[in-house]
Amino acid sequence: MKRVFRNLDDKRIAGVCSGIAEYFDIDPVLIRIIFLFALFAGGTGVLVYLICWFIIPPKVSGEVR
Repeated sequence: MKRVFRNLDDKRIAGVCSGIAEYFDIDPVLIRIIFLFALFAGGTGVLVYLICWFIIPPKVSGEVR
């Protein structure tokens, strides 16, 4: 079963964007750009990022997905 985890090995702040990118098998830069666009398009990017930070569990080192 595929699950979303925060990727602590490739993080800038909390690993949310890299974890989401790993789940969808895309480049983390694209997810980061989407969050930045949401930030400047009304400020919802910060709120969504913070919610994801607290809801998405971190990936335990050595965990197989």
